[in-house]
Amino acid sequence: MKRQACAILLTILIVASMSIAPRAASREPVRARHGMVASTSEIASRVGVEVMQRGGNAIDAAVAVGLALAVTWPAAGNIGGGGFMMIRRANGDTEIIDYRERAPLAASREMYLDKKGDVIKGASTVGYRAVGVPGTVAGLSLALERHGKLKWADVIEPARKLAADGFTMNYHLTRGLEGTSKLLTQFPDSKRIFLRDGRFYQEGERLVQPELAETLTRLKEKGPREFYEGKTAQLIAEDMKANGGLITEQDLKEYQPAVRKPVKGTYRGYEIVTMPPPSSGGAALLEMLNILEHYNLAEMGPGSSDTIHLLVEAQRRAFADRAEFMGDADFVKVPLEGLISKKYADDLAKTIDPNHATPSEKIRAGAPAGYESTQTTHFTVIDEEGNVVSNTYTLNGGFGSGATARGTGVLLNNEMDDFTSKPGVPNAYGLLQSENNAIAPRKRPLSAMTPTIVMKDGKVWFAIGSPGGPTIINTVLQVVVNVIDFGMNIQQAIDAPRFHHQWMPDRIAFEPLGINRDTRSALEKKGHVFAEKPGNMGDAEGVMIDLKTGMRLGASDPRSGGVPIGY
Repeated sequence: MKRQACAILLTILIVASMSIAPRAASREPVRARHGMVASTSEIASRVGVEVMQRGGNAIDAAVAVGLALAVTWPAAGNIGGGGFMMIRRANGDTEIIDYRERAPLAASREMYLDKKGDVIKGASTVGYRAVGVPGTVAGLSLALERHGKLKWADVIEPARKLAADGFTMNYHLTRGLEGTSKLLTQFPDSKRIFLRDGRFYQEGERLVQPELAETLTRLKEKGPREFYEGKTAQLIAEDMKANGGLITEQDLKEYQPAVRKPVKGTYRGYEIVTMPPPSSGGAALLEMLNILEHYNLAEMGPGSSDTIHLLVEAQRRAFADRAEFMGDADFVKVPLEGLISKKYADDLAKTIDPNHATPSEKIRAGAPAGYESTQTTHFTVIDEEGNVVSNTYTLNGGFGSGATARGTGVLLNNEMDDFTSKPGVPNAYGLLQSENNAIAPRKRPLSAMTPTIVMKDGKVWFAIGSPGGPTIINTVLQVVVNVIDFGMNIQQAIDAPRFHHQWMPDRIAFEPLGINRDTRSALEKKGHVFAEKPGNMGDAEGVMIDLKTGMRLGASDPRSGGVPIGY
């Protein structure tokens, strides 16, 4: 009886403890009182926190993190690429710094086609002709100029020091370098710097980048325009000319980032603040959320066949519209307001059969009223005042074009592949695109980058973004749904298994251990087709504010070993 009583008491205690504080399957978010940085690099996250501790705000920290990632995460962190920074000031003012790359002046619509009009394999993805005019340095410096408190020299110094002194390489970086050796070996400077001429770096060794340190020193001493008008610009242009690239000193001198207004929508009463064109991410995200608002996902539960079915059906419709309508709105007419309208989503929701998958071949772009690689990286920052930065930037493919501009240590992007080399022919990510995204001089290629902020009662609740090429959009979608519909905290929402559908090819991509046999069988009975092999997708980095206590919660994706740091 005594043993039985003890067992009953133990059961009561367990149940009581569960009711008070349910244990999550994932780790808890990192908690801090003042500020938080979530990025894929612990070193870069720490740089951002130290900048805030020295009196900088979230924008100062974000610029420092972006520059540091160019050293510590060369697969995607960069000064030779471009991206988007969403800034929300504590007073509620929100704007986008668009520092997406641009096509060179010598670029042409059919530059990647052979004499027969067929796409030349690798022409838009490997080497110097694949490079768009980099925008990162100009974008980060503009953000600092408009919203920062510190000087340019102060925020670039941590990156310069990391490049000059070196840093200890982790497993994810050494594995990435070895896995990309076939690409990097084709370019002498890349092979020497990142592959040590074939003697691969091992986890725990130091990577020192003296040429990149010299470039960062010039930028520190002469200012950010040195990249576009000084010795660095000259070195890039000379290397381009020597290797058949198109970018000239004039291209670099003419480059300017743009300031844009965010796209806004709502989902179940929460305000969603996200990306406008030339990113397709914001419009697609809002279109999908508007469709899903018609269904009680919370009742269906996370990971159920019914939930996955509805998300996939929303995804395939949004990606069909992406393929048809999206492009650089400075060059083409994009029916943005129509795509994100609730009425349009009402019409799309009516086409979804809850019991059967809609074959993608039967789906065409809708009729809305009126008119981004798997190796990207994202970081999110919040400071003590409440300023928030959500930034996604990229070289496009892992390590970009593979080419390092001689004498600079700067890896160059292969962003020209984000244009459509030929309308109707898939790009490196299998995405179909229309004439709206055809190549033109000075034009910015279409992107999937989706830095996003979610508001509750007019206050920032959480901010999120991810790399992953086209999977970016669906990664952000699933994090938002996981938090709002399924009540997950920001870390649980990021850790949860993901899946992806992009209209064409007509298949569901899924993660290892991400779906059980019974759920897959139920979806296949509805007519869904799965990819042959699973694979991880995305590397989401997010921050959340505990609206009761004001505590900053940081969450990094375990898929690439990210670490949030707070203070």
